[in-house]
Parts: sequence; C-alpha cells; structure tokens
Amino acid sequence: MLTNAPRGTKDILPNQANTWQRLENKIRELCKLYGYEEIRTPTFEHTELFTRGIGEGTDVVEKEMYTFTDRGDRSITLRPENTASIVRAYLQNKLYANASLVKLFYIGSMFRYDRPQAGRLREFHQFGVEALGEKNPAVDAEIILLAWEFLKSLGLDDLKLKINTVGCPACRPIYRQKLTEYFTEEADELCGDCRRRLEKNPLRILDCKVDALKDFMDDAPKIETCLCDECREHFNGVKKFLTEAGVEFVVDNRLVRGLDYYTKTAFEIQYAPLGAQSAVAGGGRYDGLIKEIGGEDTPAVGFAAGLERILLALELQGLVPPQDKKISAFVVSGGSSAEVYAFKLLTDLRRKNISAAMDFGKKSMKAQMKAAAKSGAKFALIVGEDEVASSTVTIKNLETAAQEKISVDLVPEKISQAVGE
Repeated sequence: MLTNAPRGTKDILPNQANTWQRLENKIRELCKLYGYEEIRTPTFEHTELFTRGIGEGTDVVEKEMYTFTDRGDRSITLRPENTASIVRAYLQNKLYANASLVKLFYIGSMFRYDRPQAGRLREFHQFGVEALGEKNPAVDAEIILLAWEFLKSLGLDDLKLKINTVGCPACRPIYRQKLTEYFTEEADELCGDCRRRLEKNPLRILDCKVDALKDFMDDAPKIETCLCDECREHFNGVKKFLTEAGVEFVVDNRLVRGLDYYTKTAFEIQYAPLGAQSAVAGGGRYDGLIKEIGGEDTPAVGFAAGLERILLALELQGLVPPQDKKISAFVVSGGSSAEVYAFKLLTDLRRKNISAAMDFGKKSMKAQMKAAAKSGAKFALIVGEDEVASSTVTIKNLETAAQEKISVDLVPEKISQAVGE
C-alpha cells in the first residue's frame, strides 16, 4: 500500500526527533572530546567494496545486502555497514597524508535485508568510530572506552563489556583448522547455516544463535591455545589499558563478531534487558582491511553502535525525556489590518530568537485564544484594531491570566526577560 512504509523501515516522527537530536549531540560532544572528526560517506557503494571488505562467506554478504544493477550496468549496494566505506574514503581522499593516526566518526543509515523485530530494522542507524594508522593496543582501549563512556553517559545500567581476540593471519589458520576438525565430528548436530560455515568460515559457528546452547559448543577449542606471541602481547596490552582505565570486562572466547575483516581485538557491549538483541555496540581491530581494499598495509580499529537499540534501552530504563513542544508566545489577531501587524510581530520575535506561533486559519479571536492555550505558550500577544492604531500589544500571561498593554517595540525584550525568569 502506498500509505505504508516498506517493511523493516520506520518513520521518525516529530515527537521522537528531539530524542534523536539529543543522542546525536551527545555523540558529537564526546567525539570532539576524544579528538574524532565527523565524516559522511555515500549511502551506496560499488558492491565489490563490501564483498571484498566484509567477506563473501558472511551472512551480511550472502543473505542481507540490498544490491541492484544501476542504469550503467554497475552492481551497486546500499551500505550494510560503514567501515568499508570509511576505508575507501580514507584511501580515495588520501587522508593518511595529513596524519599518521586518522580519527573519524559517523552517524548514518545502514541497510540489511533481515527479519524485522524490535531493535532490528532493514533500514537502521549507526554511530561509529574508526581510528586508522596505529597498531598500539592503547588505541583499541581508547575505542572501547569511548563506546563504554558514551553508553554510560546516557544513564544506562546493566551494561556488560565482552572482549576477545580473533588472532591474525599468522595464527588464525591454525585455530581455524582446529575448529574445522572439532566441528566436523559434530557436523550432524550443526544447523544448516553452520554446516556451510564449516567449510567457509568455521569461526562463525562460535557466534551461531541456533547452536549456542548445544553441549558440544562448550568444549570447542579456544583461540588462546593458538595465538602467536604478537597477538597474545597485543591482547594483554588491551586488557591492561582497560584495567587501568577502571573499565570492567569479561573475556568471552566465543566472541568473534560477524564480519571477516576483524583481526586481534574483538569486543561487544551488551544491555541484558534487551534479550536476544542485547548487543548495543561492538567492533574490533581490522588490520588487513585497508590492504584488501587497495591501500598499504595499515592497522585500524573501530566500533559501531545501533541507535535504535540504544533508544530501546533508554525507554526500558525510563530515560527518554518528554517532548518539550512549548513555545514562548502565541500571537492572536482580530481584523484584516491586525493580521499583517501580527505577522510582523511574529517575525520580529523569531528574529530575536523567541519561539512564537500564530493561527493562520482566520478564526475568531476566541478560537485563537483556545489555540494559544492548547499550544502550551506562556503568553498570548493580542493585537486588534486598537493595538494597531496605538502601536501597542496586549500581553496576557496564560498561566496567571494577568495582562498589560505595552509598546510593540518593547514586546521582544519583555517576553525574553519573562521567559528567562
């Protein structure tokens, strides 16, 4: 139906937009504090950017991407995530020439064809942070800390930080082989998706929601037995920096995240009351992605947070403030000449940064006064033929019913002082 939005999409209505704006303002304030600059990438990219960057064996690429052929016979995909786009922009615009460490953040829509449910839409919004050009584990810790501080600053309780390492190209193949051997023996018990993953990416079996509670999962090999010295030292460094920053965490050996480009650090912040959709932020290090997309071998780390899920969490804790739709003044006019006079007054108030409104329906003054009361305005500014003739305005306090007539030139200052008090 033309009157319904596509399934999995949602309008952000005026009574919700203020909450989104407050959330986005908090993001910008915190990122400025940490030295991250905003970047805005295209909503769609060449499909190959995601198939190469995210990985062809991932659920995102195999099942969830919105891909189409444009009029130039090019394969185009609505971005399912933004890290690959950030890396493309980093390379195309030579951002690496300006600094050895480039720190970026973004806020925007992502698109995945998934089964719509609470906190999971087909068009959803993410806030993300990327730090490109530094391999020091302190940068991993800074990224995790930024995500943690953002969520805590919103007042959220019941947050849990889980971290893990997924190794690197030197040691992960060893772990992959161990997982393949182990899960091959349990192949009959695996779900259909995991039987396919067994050949393409056995690490993803660890993250399967269907097989998660099956007994054999507890005995699956742990990556810590396969780590090379570099990965072990890096992970120990991340844990040390987080501990020094006073951030509590749990090491989860089954945390691998859903994208192939992760190396070394992986992390997730969960909000338990959301149940199955408890992950509100997550990310990790992706040291091989920039080279995979066509750049030099460059270390990088980042995270993304789902804004819809964060808003759900805020609602659960009663942390979404009521919408403040009140205005300072409502202009009421009577008579044709008074309407023009009233419109000029309305314009003067707004130019002095005073919120004001009037009724354009040519209603009676009595009906306009009802509209003024309904608007929540503190003052009604009444102008009739007498006020026009004497260049005055009658100001009525809608809370106390007190009223006075003053010169029209003094009205903005009078309203501004009264609202300030």
